Parts: sequence; structure tokens; C-alpha cells
Amino acid sequence: MESFLLDATIYLAAAVIAVPIAARLGLGSVLGYLLAGLVIGPITGIASSATADLQHFAEFGVVMMLFLIGLELEPRTLWAMRHRLMGLGGLQILLTTGVIFVAVMALGQGWQTSLAVGMTLALSSTAIVLQTLSEKGLIQTAGGRSTFSVLLTQDIAVIPMLALLPLLAIAPTEAADTLKHSGETATFSLVEGLPGWGVTLVTLGAVAAVIFGGRYLIRPLFRYIDSARLREMYTAFALLIVVGIAVLMDLVGLSPALGTFLAGVILAGSEFRHELETDIQPFKGLLLGLFFITVGAGIDLVGFLADPLRLLALTLLLMAGKAAVLAILGRAFGLRRRDHWLFTLGLAQAGEFGFVLITFALQQGVVTEPIGADLLTIIALSMLLTPLAFIAHDLLSRRRQERTEVPEADEIDEQHRIIIVGSGRFGQVVNRLVRSAGFETTLLDHDLKRVQFMRRLGVKTFLGDTTRIDLLRAAGLATAKILVIAINNPEGAVNIVRQAKRMNPDVLVIVRARDRAHTYELLQAGADHVVRELFDSSLRVGRYVLENVGLSEYEAAQAEKIFYQHDRHTIRELRELWKPGVPTSENQAYLDRAVQLEHDIQSALLTQLMTDDALEREQAARDAEGDT
Repeated sequence: MESFLLDATIYLAAAVIAVPIAARLGLGSVLGYLLAGLVIGPITGIASSATADLQHFAEFGVVMMLFLIGLELEPRTLWAMRHRLMGLGGLQILLTTGVIFVAVMALGQGWQTSLAVGMTLALSSTAIVLQTLSEKGLIQTAGGRSTFSVLLTQDIAVIPMLALLPLLAIAPTEAADTLKHSGETATFSLVEGLPGWGVTLVTLGAVAAVIFGGRYLIRPLFRYIDSARLREMYTAFALLIVVGIAVLMDLVGLSPALGTFLAGVILAGSEFRHELETDIQPFKGLLLGLFFITVGAGIDLVGFLADPLRLLALTLLLMAGKAAVLAILGRAFGLRRRDHWLFTLGLAQAGEFGFVLITFALQQGVVTEPIGADLLTIIALSMLLTPLAFIAHDLLSRRRQERTEVPEADEIDEQHRIIIVGSGRFGQVVNRLVRSAGFETTLLDHDLKRVQFMRRLGVKTFLGDTTRIDLLRAAGLATAKILVIAINNPEGAVNIVRQAKRMNPDVLVIVRARDRAHTYELLQAGADHVVRELFDSSLRVGRYVLENVGLSEYEAAQAEKIFYQHDRHTIRELRELWKPGVPTSENQAYLDRAVQLEHDIQSALLTQLMTDDALEREQAARDAEGDT
């Protein structure tokens, strides 16, 4: 017990220390977990003894992740992906296996070993890639969806790969013989000893049981659990679903991750989907983190240091070869620009299922011990380098975006007293209101698609870089009366205000702000009126709340008005205490005054409400006297 608690403390401490540092440096949580494992495992040896046992436990993180992904995909969505699953995913596995097979054959290995290595290294890391895509919000992009399709196909392909490996055995090893003849290492299986048709029936029966249970049993069981009114029972039932399906799939020789993914897809349309997501999410995050730490801790640092250049060169060659195949397939399937880079770099590593396949191949005598050790190190190194590949993708995307040719700006052939910069959701409403009142506007935007959309609506909009002063000059800023800045670009808005006031000090500048800090920057730059983008809508929601908790419409409107006036006063006062570049949380004078002003607004509102209540009672009394 003490050993378990000590190991848990070491792993949790490593995660808590390393991951925030990696996230703050922009490296992502996955690389933080991997580096934490590297430190507590091969570098210091603090937790190396527990790594193998914990890795089997932590693999449930991958299982839970695929269950949650399945919950986001209804069957019709999965059916719509069938072409990418069969085409893109299938071709990636076949072509990558073929390329690696030829390369290993060229190094002097037999065809059986070469094929086993090719299949193993053709797989990518579902855990690392999907976790990183989720963190970066890229899972719903074209590149993210294509990446997911390939990963799902690879997970399915693990099953026939495991079935094929024993047929490639050159000579059974002692480990294999031990597994065959030792009752102590044997595991319970529902298909062991059955004929081929029996295995097929039992396997299909297990899949049918998952589908049937997901469609017809989960709902009544959830209602039964709901009757207990105990929050922990929901969590226990959610874990039971995932663990139970994983065990069932394992008993029939299928991938637990694939089984739970199928269950997730079946439950995607259930009314309990969000409940399941909420209950499973914390366990998934912790177990995935633990899995990444064990991968880092499992790297054979001694073996790597014995021949680092060769192993690192082989790892880079593997990633380059896989990236080349992926680049060709991505182009063939219509991926362009950032999506193409994401697909190519994101899947270039080997995956966690490679550890399973290599271990099984060693047991079956398909690969030798030295080759197996090298492959395990190469797989771990490629996974360790994957977050760096995503960082490279971000840099390439940023550079490509900077180099993208900006469409030639329109020639502005009319000028009006009112100029509106930005035709997004914010700017559109402003423009519609002003034009509906009978005033002409000059509308500018930098987004070609948005400009074309506005023109289809019959609204004349000029294309150009709205942060350039020459465009504003051409729009008539020198003689304009009002300039409205409605762009969702805080830095750009500040620059426009500064340049506009320099060109025409008399122009009235009304500008959209993201938050209080941005408001202070805009006021400092010379803006006349600043509107926080969500402030007015928030006030309206607050007024609706007050109207529905007992206040009259008049009282709620008065409370909204007082709050609005007080907030404007607060902005003016706090503006004097605000310091550019200093977070408000570290500006003690600002915080003290903000707290005091918040107390003032509460007192003002309560005083107003009591006054209104007293006046209402006085009026009621007068009405009663008049009736008498």
C-alpha cells in the first residue's frame, strides 16, 4: 500500500510540476507529460520500477478517449466518413507498410520480420494526436477530420495485424513457449480453443451485445440509477459501461478501444450523452496524462545513449518516410494548405499500439530481441518528437498566413460622413441601423468572402486592409464626421484609433472593445466612445433576470440604468489607476478601488429600490384615501 501511494505521489507531482511549465512555454500538455516521465523514469530512476504495471492501467485513458469521441459521432456521421475510412485510412496503412517493408528488407532482414516491422510502424499515436488536436481546437477542421479517419482505421487494423503476426513466426522463442505452456500466464478468453466458425460467432455476438445494450438497455438502467438521486452513482455507472465493454472486447480478442468507440457512437443520440461525457472526462484526462508519463518513463535511455546517432537517425527517417506518404495521400484527397500540413505532420510518428505489437511479435519469435529493443526506443522517440511536429505545423501555418497574398484593395468611389470599419456580426448591426435611419455609410472590410457576402445582400462594401491609413484616407477620413471601428482585432483597433485621430482630430471615433483593459487602451489612444462588445447584451439579460425575480419592469429598467451610469463612472476612475502592460490582478491600487466602487454600486441600487418601494407604498395609500 505504501509503495502504491508513493508511486502515485511521484507521478502526480511530476505532472503538476511539468505540465503547467510546458503549457506556459507553448509546448502543449502532451510534451509536458512525456518530459515528466523521462525525468522520473530513465533520468533519475525514481519511478522506473512501476512503469510497466502502470502503463497497462493507464491505457484505459485511450479507451475512454475513444468512447468520448464516439459520443460526438452519430452513426450517420460515421457513415458519411466511410470513404475516408476505407480510402484514406486504408491506403495510408498499405502504402506506409510497403515503404517500411522495402526499407527493412534493404537492411538485410527477412520478409517476415520486415512485414511485421512495417505493420507496426505504420500505426500512429491515437492518444497524442487526438489530445493535441483537441487542445488546439483542430479536431473539426478538414485536416483534423482526415487525421481522425486514419487513426480510427489504424485502430481497427490492429485486430488483423495481431491475427497475422503468429503466421509470420520464424521460430518460437522461449517467451512464446512459456506463454503457451504456462498456466500462470494464461488469461481467460471466450474464444480460446474454439474452431474458426465458433470464434466468428462469439465475436459477432459480443459486438451485437454492445449494439443491443447501447440501444435498448442503457436508457432504462440510467432511469433506474436516477431514482437513487446520488451523484456518485452516475459516475459509477459511466465507468461500468466503459470498463465492462473493454473487458468484453478483450475476452473475444477485439480492441477494447474499438469496442468502446462503437458504444459511444451508439449512445451519441442518447439524452444521457452529456451526462456520460461529464462523468468520464476527468478520468480520461488523468489516465491519458498517466499514459503519456509512462511512455516517457519507459524510454530505454541506456540503450539510446549507447548508440544515439543511429537510433535518432532511424527515428527521423521513419517520420520523414511516413510524412512523405501522408503528403502524397493528403494531396490526392484534396487537402490544402494548413490542413495538408496538419495531416502530414500530425500522423508522422509511431503509436502506442506499436508497443503491443512489438511485444507480441517478440513472444511469437517474429522479431529478435535486439530489433525489438530498437523498435521500442524508436517508437517512444517518435512519440516524444510529435509535439514538436505540431509546433512546427503552427509555425508553418503562421508563416503561410503572413505570406498569403492579400487581394488588391478596391478603389473607393464614394465618400460619406460616416465610415464603418468591419462588416462582421457587430458592424453589420451598426450599419443596418444607421442606413435604416436614412444615413449613408462607407463600409470597409479586409475579408474577401465577407465583402462578397455583403454585396450579395445588396450592401456596398469596399475591400482593403482596414489597418492601413491610406485606405481610410481614400474613404474620406479627412472630412468624415464619425468613424466606427467594429473589427475583432484589439491591436488593430488601437492602431486605427491612433492614426485616425492623428489625421483628423475632429472625427468622432466610436470603437468596439473586447474587455476593460482594451477599453483603457482605446481611450488612451484617443477614442471618444468605447463599447464593450458584450456589455449591453449582458445588461439586457440582467434586466430580464430582475423582472422575473419580483421586480417590476420600471424597477428593473431603473436598476439597469443606474448600473450603466455607475459603470461608466467606474471606467473613468479606474482608467487613472490602470497601468499598461501590468495585469490588473497585480495592480493593488486598481483592485482596492475596484472593490470599493463595487460596494458603491450595490448601495446605490439598494437605495434606489427602497426609494421606489416607499414611493409605491405612498402612492397606494393616496389611492386608497381617494377611494374612501
